[in-house]
Amino acid sequence: MRLFYAVFLPEEVKRALVEAQERVARYKGWREVAPHHLHVTLLFLGERSEEDLEDLLALGHRLGRLHPPFTARIRGTGYFPNEGTPRVWFAKAEGEGFALLAQRLREGVREFLGEEALLAGGDKPFKPHITLARRKAPAPRVPPVVFGLEWPVTEFALVRSELKPKGPVYTILEKFPLRGDHGREQEESAGKRSQDH
Repeated sequence: MRLFYAVFLPEEVKRALVEAQERVARYKGWREVAPHHLHVTLLFLGERSEEDLEDLLALGHRLGRLHPPFTARIRGTGYFPNEGTPRVWFAKAEGEGFALLAQRLREGVREFLGEEALLAGGDKPFKPHITLARRKAPAPRVPPVVFGLEWPVTEFALVRSELKPKGPVYTILEKFPLRGDHGREQEESAGKRSQDH
């Protein structure tokens, strides 16, 4: 199974991004990402076995309990690579929670499955983004788009990606609510113990 962890977007944010995608439709050579596929990748895992799935689900639930919800923002667009001929046009995602959650996922995958499981994601610095379009042929750069989007991130997901001739098909295997209640549980447990004495 080809797997990754991701944050998907609420409908109102997707609608705004789809409007931006309409601009790229004017330029031949670009292929827009389907609205229901718009997401922020937290960690790409590549091909994993069925045996790994239980650990990856357990990690998602554990981090959901640890990590509080956070606010995400989208301000503008960019390209990968930034220099030369671009292959990807994306919206820049902001929010301190993205980097922390991605780091915790990397640490957890290393703990559960070992360093080898992180190789598929490469060693490039984590840059949260939402891919809007991919270049399928020589294509011009799309003019920048400025957004003022903001939304609460309250969950993330483990996703299976199946590569098809017309593009990848994503299936959400499980969602993990961000409850961030681990610290509170510890405090309540400590308080209860002190009352018992």
